Amino acid sequence: MSAARWQWPAEPLRTSALGASAVALGALATVAWILHTALPVSARLPVAAGGVFAGVMLVAIGGLGGHHPFDRFGSANQVSTARAALVALAASLALEPALPVVAATAAGAAFLATALDAMDGWMARQSGMSSAFGARFDLEIDALLIMTLAALAWRHEKAGLWVLWSGLLRYLFVSAGWLWPWMNRPLPPSRRRQAVCVVQVVGLMVTILPMVEQPWSAAVAAVSLAALCGSFLVDVLWLGRHASP
Repeated sequence: MSAARWQWPAEPLRTSALGASAVALGALATVAWILHTALPVSARLPVAAGGVFAGVMLVAIGGLGGHHPFDRFGSANQVSTARAALVALAASLALEPALPVVAATAAGAAFLATALDAMDGWMARQSGMSSAFGARFDLEIDALLIMTLAALAWRHEKAGLWVLWSGLLRYLFVSAGWLWPWMNRPLPPSRRRQAVCVVQVVGLMVTILPMVEQPWSAAVAAVSLAALCGSFLVDVLWLGRHASP
């Protein structure tokens, strides 16, 4: 989905997408407020979580037009919206004090978001509502989750500043496509790419767990990052071989 083709969706799709977002935002604000009362975190947690989620969904809904040929948002995208809310919660926890209970809560939110990842694609196929938007929405949530977990790993001193490359690689890859059109070609589906994404997410979740301490936490993060770098290298080499003269 190129930015130039983005357009605000027409009715009734717009109402369906905004309704799903509003329900998820309400649930997120409630959970964040409960965490504020139960954990040593600041009162800004619900505001930060809601702000991150609202920003993600505004960008996502702006990409519906022309990429989702249905008149409703669909159950699969509703699951992806729930995943976005969980990732927003984890991202807001990265701004809180670096305490073990905060890291454990963020890991729990990331685990739920990862578990739901197995549902949205299956639901889209079962309902006959697979779309380019749904695939991209799911991909970008995964990318944001990895960036969030990498920031948490650094924030809680489980790995050095280098761990942020785990999240930055995806965005650097996309940026490179703006500079060099040959890197902007569609990549073929790949089980390897999916497996490495799971390895990266699980590895970073393990890294931020309170019981996993240095140097083991850094070692797990390093292995996960190495797998991710290798996967990106394979894709770049494939794009280079198939580039037009």
